[in-house]
Amino acid sequence: MDDRLTFRAATIFGIFTVGWCLTGHLTAEDVTPLPDGTRHDLRYKLSTGDVLRYNVDHRVAIRNTIDDVTQEVHAKTESLKAWKVTDVLPNGDIEFMNVVERVRMQNHLPDRAPLDYDSQRDKTPPPGFEDAARAIGVPLSVVRMTPRGKVVSYNVKHKQLPAERDAQFVIRLPHEPVEIGAVWDEPLEVTVALDEGATKSIQARRHFKLANVANGVAVIEVDFQVLSPIDPQIESKLVDRLMKGTVRFDIEKGRVIGQTCEVDKRILGFAGPTSSLHYVMRMEETLTDDTKSIAAGKNTSSPEKSARRPTNSRRPPSRTATRNNFGKAAHR
Repeated sequence: MDDRLTFRAATIFGIFTVGWCLTGHLTAEDVTPLPDGTRHDLRYKLSTGDVLRYNVDHRVAIRNTIDDVTQEVHAKTESLKAWKVTDVLPNGDIEFMNVVERVRMQNHLPDRAPLDYDSQRDKTPPPGFEDAARAIGVPLSVVRMTPRGKVVSYNVKHKQLPAERDAQFVIRLPHEPVEIGAVWDEPLEVTVALDEGATKSIQARRHFKLANVANGVAVIEVDFQVLSPIDPQIESKLVDRLMKGTVRFDIEKGRVIGQTCEVDKRILGFAGPTSSLHYVMRMEETLTDDTKSIAAGKNTSSPEKSARRPTNSRRPPSRTATRNNFGKAAHR
């Protein structure tokens, strides 16, 4: 199979386990009120020894059309990830380890039987999941950040796919107290590997907005925005980053308590005039003390919140450019 989308399939075990991914379906209680002049101080407030555990439900569906052949990939991953705070420096910087404590992965690749790996059930992982199995319960990286969420250093401890310097490990917070409606940006320079072997630097940013504050919880909207002109080939390589979302941040405790994220993007002409790509992703993440939900194989997401199956493209059917490379997935 064509390898153009290998990275996107491979990172199904990666982009949700450590990095922050953001979305936005707001309920009625989250409707943005008019600013009342109150300023809210958003900062991380963690202590040495803190362990934040998050249940993560992550689903992806990819439909790829090349040369009049269509293939689809569907994957679901449920995991328990942890931030383990190892140090808080005198200047306030926070150092923590990223760990994935358990995972259940399911994927359905073209012309193959569905695959299933449960780290608590399977002593020997199925073929293709060996690297993922070796990454369970070990430090994946050590991150040092400021209380405002600026990453000062990032040290990979368990390397699989090449680490991405632009990966979202934490939510960038404003450098001073802000009112509801305030916006701020995190500039990014993203390096994209082109099919011919060259690379290209793309200017982008994460755009943040304090949408609401209720009962001590800040609702932050986030939008990944590409600033450089790009063609369909480059857009197809950025598609897994093109996320919009919301994060819920507990102001008093200084930590993220929940988030969701989605991508639903169709790209035409990324690999020739008749090619098309439809990428659909949804992730939900919740701070929890319940460590049994993943072990029991519990589906933490309701059916209507799952990633939708991409609908047929207007182009003729084609072949999905993806293969089973989940075992090489990197944890962001």
